[in-house]
Amino acid sequence: MNASSRWARRLVPVLLLVVWLGIGGAFGSYAGRLGEVATNDQAGFLPRGAESTEVIEEQKAFDQDETLPAIVLWTADEGEPVKERQGEATRSLASLAGTPGIAGKASPAILSEDGEALEGVVQLEPADGDELAEALDRIRAAAGQVPGTTVQVAGPAATQADLSDAFAGIDGLLLGVALVAVLVILILVYRSVLLPLVIITSAVMALALACAVVYALAKNDIVRVDGQVQGILSILVIGAATDYALLLTARFREELARDDRFTAMRSALKRTWGAVAASAATVVLGLLALLLSDLTNTAALGPVGSIGIACSVLSTLTFLPAVLVLLGRAAYWPAKPHSAEERRAGDGVWQRVASLVGRSPRKVWAFTLAGLVVCAAFSPALTSKGVPLDETFVNDAPSVAAQRTLSEHFPGGSGNPTVVIADAGRLEQVVAAAEDTEGVASAAGTTASGRPGGEPLVVDGRVRVDVTLDAASDSDAAKDTVARLRTSLHAVPGADALVGGYTAQQYDTLRTAERDRGLIVPVVLVVIFLVLTVLLRSLLMPALLVATVGVNFLATLGVSALVFPHVFGFTGTDPSVPLYGFVFLVALGVDYNIFLMSRVREESLRHGARQGVLRGLVSTGGVITSAGVVLAATFAALGVIPLAFLAQVAFIVAFGVLLDTLVVRSLLVPALALDLGPVAWWPGRLSKERAEARD
Repeated sequence: MNASSRWARRLVPVLLLVVWLGIGGAFGSYAGRLGEVATNDQAGFLPRGAESTEVIEEQKAFDQDETLPAIVLWTADEGEPVKERQGEATRSLASLAGTPGIAGKASPAILSEDGEALEGVVQLEPADGDELAEALDRIRAAAGQVPGTTVQVAGPAATQADLSDAFAGIDGLLLGVALVAVLVILILVYRSVLLPLVIITSAVMALALACAVVYALAKNDIVRVDGQVQGILSILVIGAATDYALLLTARFREELARDDRFTAMRSALKRTWGAVAASAATVVLGLLALLLSDLTNTAALGPVGSIGIACSVLSTLTFLPAVLVLLGRAAYWPAKPHSAEERRAGDGVWQRVASLVGRSPRKVWAFTLAGLVVCAAFSPALTSKGVPLDETFVNDAPSVAAQRTLSEHFPGGSGNPTVVIADAGRLEQVVAAAEDTEGVASAAGTTASGRPGGEPLVVDGRVRVDVTLDAASDSDAAKDTVARLRTSLHAVPGADALVGGYTAQQYDTLRTAERDRGLIVPVVLVVIFLVLTVLLRSLLMPALLVATVGVNFLATLGVSALVFPHVFGFTGTDPSVPLYGFVFLVALGVDYNIFLMSRVREESLRHGARQGVLRGLVSTGGVITSAGVVLAATFAALGVIPLAFLAQVAFIVAFGVLLDTLVVRSLLVPALALDLGPVAWWPGRLSKERAEARD
């Protein structure tokens, strides 16, 4: 090699490193700035074409100034008659008029039928974060002036404030927990000083770039970001970037044992970029399939998550090689690089696993598959009909406690009425039909004065009717009532009635989530099958791999069906959780099979199908297991955000990844491949090979 070539190959890593340092310096702050363009508006979590979403749009016309209701609840202290405090309660709310954040006049305090509680409604100006919290504090302070009572605040305003508090930890706490978990695992696994820091830095660089791109797109309304999407993006980038980095660093370590650092990196990139690209393709295409969802926040995750994966690949294939080439063997200090042949010659754990699989492949896969099927048998017990309102937050959030108290003293649907928008000329018929519907406590049209008995408020020929349900607004009984109410009101001639509100939104979300699963799941499976077919040049092996990750997903759901109610205390599962779990588990889970089988194919072309499986298992066992543990730990970090949805997704993905890594990829897939022999690679070149070795 001439002098200019030597200088060139030394200069490229330096230039790449300088470019990435510039990216980190310029965009590093954006990981903490996504909250500036994120919206946690509840309407953003609703089906785009649903009837309840149409109601939200029409409802805006009835509020000249859009408001956010807060329901104030007074309950009597022991021995204190709350009825005598009704006037004071009304005056306390009236005193809020004209204060910052308060819109218009508050309603008078209403006494519950049992005489033990008072209820009043204060309309707030739309706000979020600190402004909303300050407005609610002013309400509590004013309402707290009523002696002999305990004050709580429920309703949409209180719920939104608690959501803001829950998502406040995404920028710092979630990212910090995830990075620390990854760093500790890498140090324990690799016993190296520099390598874990290099891998973490590569992941952070990817996250900085991804957040900057997403920030720019969200600011220009090209993509949508909410707290949920923001949290998953951070976890997805950290987990994926670390997985890809582990694959590259493990192969570089092998090559470094027999070549100089430049040649070793060239060989490592040549032998890993295809697996990394195929792995990223499955995740990206799986995420983009979410665009088919009619749920706004689910669809939003598709492009945002895809951007994160693309940045992870870019960092892994450019920044990481540059740093590793510059460090050389020092990157692994104090450990020493060992070739694959040296590791296979030892008596390590993966050599023993390979021996077990090699001796009795049929028994191994039969026993393993039987265990997975037993777990999968419990999957139908996982009810995804929604999380009750009092379980939305993992901790006992103030809005949840207030809603629970409200339901004890007022009709179940109080404070969360079902909203009906209908033609003004059919107001009486609509009210009558609503009141005649089973499960409805009362129905009344909105008046121009805001007080009962006044003239109805008519906007563009439409009126609003508030319907209070007997059952709690988050219950299955309430959802059934909404279905009956729609049937009754849609039958009123000329009313053109639309039924919305909280319960209707939950009902529509459940129906839409079921529709999404039926559409997106097959699309993701087909996409993954096609990617695997291109990578492995086979039809039977991709079908086998897709089937195994599918069984793994069902087994994970079965375990979740047992763990959620009996360990975590969840009585329901968010409708979107199974779909999120499927996309992440299948798309990310197939990564490990890609890492394994791409190495198996490489070894099989040299040594035959049987030895190829055993050599591939030993060579990739440690790195893939480490990658699985890291990914599980990063998703488990979602549990620090006190929301049931994220806690459920965190468990399903973390447990499913570990099950896939330790059982499916380590035992089931290699045993099936060995038992089938070369035919597993049909109709590719390997299916015609019969020799055990062709060195």
